[in-house]
Formats: sequence, C-alpha cells, structure tokens
Amino acid sequence: MTRDHDLEDLTDDEALFEELEREDDDAMAVIREQRIRDIQKELSRRQMLQDSNHGILTEIINEKEFMDTTVKEKYMVGHFFHKDFRRCKIMDGHLQTLADKFPDTRFVKINVENAPFLVEKLQVRVLPCVMGWVDGFIKAKLVGFDDLGNTDDFNTSTLELQLSNAGVIRKKEEKATTEKKSIFQTVDSDGDDDDY
Repeated sequence: MTRDHDLEDLTDDEALFEELEREDDDAMAVIREQRIRDIQKELSRRQMLQDSNHGILTEIINEKEFMDTTVKEKYMVGHFFHKDFRRCKIMDGHLQTLADKFPDTRFVKINVENAPFLVEKLQVRVLPCVMGWVDGFIKAKLVGFDDLGNTDDFNTSTLELQLSNAGVIRKKEEKATTEKKSIFQTVDSDGDDDDY
C-alpha cells in the first residue's frame, strides 16, 4: 500500500512538473513574442532614421535647408566648415563617428561659403565651428578646438562629452531613464532628483 501511495505521489509530482513546464513555456512564449515585437519596432525606427539621413554626417548645400532642418529635428549638430581647412576635415571625422554612435541626433555640415547669412547671424568667426540644437534652440557652440584640448589629435570622447553635457546627444539608457521618471520627481538646482 505504501508503494502504491508512493507511485501516486510520483504521478502527481510528474503531472505538477509538466504543468509548471507548460506554464513556463507559455510565459517564455509571451516574453519571446514581446521581445520580437520590440526588436521589429527598433529596426523600423532605425530604418526610418537612416532614411532621413540619421547616422551619417550629411552636407547641406543651402541655408534655408539648414534652417529648416534645425527646426524640424529634435536633436541636431551642425558643423560650419571650409573645404580647404585641415581642422575642419579633422572635425568631420569625429562627427561621423558620433553620428554613427548617436542615430537619434541629426549630424549635418554646411560650407561657410554657402551660408553668409547664417555665418553673420550666428557669429561664426573661427573654423571649425560646431553648434548643437535641441528643439531648434542652440545648446552648444564649440569654436575651433579650444574646448577640445586645443590640439589636433583630441579624442572623439572629448567632443562627445561636450555635446552630451549640452544635451544634444543622449545615450539610449539616458532616454529610458528620462522617459520613465515619475510625475512626482523634480530636479533641483543641483540636478539631483527628489521624490516627494
């Protein structure tokens, strides 16, 4: 009788394990389907950004297109350059690296010869001049290599830090953190988050 009772318990345990495995499989299937949807959504977003010249440093030929792009894009970095300036070519290399790394920000450049109005209005006096906009408002202006160590062989990370501090480029983790803040959180003058 004990042996039959043990067999019954064993059968119950096996049934319980099978049921748990089915539940685990169902839960994993739901997670897997959600992950596939997330990946598809991200690929679609990246394709849309790539189609609108995000992820690369593009040259804009005329001032009107430059101004329209500044207003249209949430985040934009613009490089005022001259084709004969060696330092402008150095800056282009760094900006292309950042454009690839931060596809949510639009990276453009415009030849100062094609932009006399903007050069005057934005007081571009030294080249290269890199400016950053958020929602059409200027948040950063880097003149020459002064803020980049005043050397031709500065690291891209130095430029990245300057643009990041201005809020023109953001890492994906920063976006997720920012978007998920509670409505009860505020930022005080020191930049620390406080919960009420």
